[in-house]
Amino acid sequence: MSPNNQNKSPRHILITGGAGFIGSNFVHHWCNKYPDDQVIVLDALTYAGNLNNLASLQERKNFRFVKGNIGDRPLVDQILAEEKIDTIAHFAAESHVDRSILGPDAFIQTNIIGTFTLLEAFRKHYPTLEKGLFLHVSTDEVYGSLNPEDAAFTETTAYAPNSPYSASKASSDHLVRAYFHTYNLPTIITNCSNNYGPYHFPEKLIPLMCINILLGKPLPVYGDGQNVRDWLYVLDHCSALDTVINLGKSGETYNVGGNNEVKNIDLVNMLCDLMDELAPNLPVQPARELITFVKDRPGHDRRYAINSNKLQSELGWNPTVTVEEGLRETVKWYLNNRQWWEVLLSEEYQAYYQKVYE
Repeated sequence: MSPNNQNKSPRHILITGGAGFIGSNFVHHWCNKYPDDQVIVLDALTYAGNLNNLASLQERKNFRFVKGNIGDRPLVDQILAEEKIDTIAHFAAESHVDRSILGPDAFIQTNIIGTFTLLEAFRKHYPTLEKGLFLHVSTDEVYGSLNPEDAAFTETTAYAPNSPYSASKASSDHLVRAYFHTYNLPTIITNCSNNYGPYHFPEKLIPLMCINILLGKPLPVYGDGQNVRDWLYVLDHCSALDTVINLGKSGETYNVGGNNEVKNIDLVNMLCDLMDELAPNLPVQPARELITFVKDRPGHDRRYAINSNKLQSELGWNPTVTVEEGLRETVKWYLNNRQWWEVLLSEEYQAYYQKVYE
């Protein structure tokens, strides 16, 4: 298949889940790099979607936000037709493993049924286009868990999801693949490692640690803290997705990693040290005194590691931000944007936190 960069005219891109963490960072990246493109964001604004993430873009004439669910087929059909959408960047997903353990239903509805609805709508719409692309943004968790001595995940690693979340994402990956092979729909799948950076909802590890340190609350670390993740700075991820949209080949899968494997406990210690250095008047210092080991998560994958050689060798992308650089910038962002995260610590969030950690 030919690359997707032959048509240089402005794109009409639909970004689902564009008010969430990775999605909103991608929206900012795309709007800044391609100011002539028409950008439509569709987001249901569930607990992790935040319209404040997109506040600076609301006045742009070629930007439109639509509140709605990807499972609403009439709405999706209407957007594709009205806006002449030629590219879908599909981020919308329920994405937190702990929540999938407590309540898997939403993960099945959004990640599987929602993706199916989008694919069907795009399949109907695609014959009206000269060129199009459906980019499905997925996760390395579909591959399961690695032992310390195992080689990193590649695009041909067998799927072995271990949580309702990863199983629902694996299912959506298979649907996207099937629509390419059965209907010749131009689709690409990307599987990324753990993202971090600005606009990250407080339930995830890095923002949770930053905020708890500022509040003087315990830092809950699952099990023995030896679980390993490959950390990808979100802006590096955005540049990778940009590369895939413009240079990637339909029907392909590309793994996106940061080349930053770190044990959870080491990551938490790094965050503690950064907060000690950068944050004035912490309630507890040194912050490492707040570290508290808690009961391990059910089905907790031991290690993830991504091999991005295909993306690097075929499309020329490489990560540029080390975990030390990225964590420093992330800590600074949470220190400088207290008003952004304080309002997110709602009663619902507090109740969820108690269920998981207390």
